[in-house]
Parts: sequence; structure tokens; C-alpha cells
Amino acid sequence: MNDQPAVIRTLLDYYAAFNTFEVEAVLPYFHEPSLLMGPQGALAAPTHNVLATMFRTAIDSLRARGFGRSELSVRRVESLSASANLVTGVAIRYTVDGQELERVGVT
Repeated sequence: MNDQPAVIRTLLDYYAAFNTFEVEAVLPYFHEPSLLMGPQGALAAPTHNVLATMFRTAIDSLRARGFGRSELSVRRVESLSASANLVTGVAIRYTVDGQELERVGVT
């Protein structure tokens, strides 16, 4: 079954939710518990309350740097099983005035 378009659509919807800066819009995209990995290491989030705190901190940090929005450039989608896909790409972050802020690899 090729569900790659649905997988990509969900990720793009997540990015649209993140761009609202409303933590409550982002939380439905995560299961409880969740594990997030980034440059600072791994974060185990047993509940959405823990995730909300992490996202508020991340959003505040990005906005302090002039962040306005981000876009996902999907590079590869690989089906791992009937219920799992591996997606790699680049998050392109822009400033409030539309200048590119940075590019971050995502999986």
C-alpha cells in the first residue's frame, strides 16, 4: 500500500500547526508517551503537558531569533511496514521578514 502522499500531507499539516505558534495545535500530532531527539539530546515526554513545556521553550527561543515560519522539504519517504514510514528532509526556517534563517535536517 502506498500511503506516502498521506504521510507527507500529515507532516505538512504539522508544520502548518507549528507555524501558528499555538502549542495546543501541535500536540495532537504526538502520541503519549513521545521521544524527541535533537542536538541537545533526547527528551522523553510521557504526557502532552511535558511536550507543551518543551514546545513553548522551543517556540520562544526561535521567536527570539526572529523566526517567522518554517517549511518542510521532504527528501525521502520509505515504507518500513504497513504502519510505519521513515521520512527524511530539511526544515527551512525563515525570519519574520521572509529571509532564510537556517536549514535543519529532520527525520
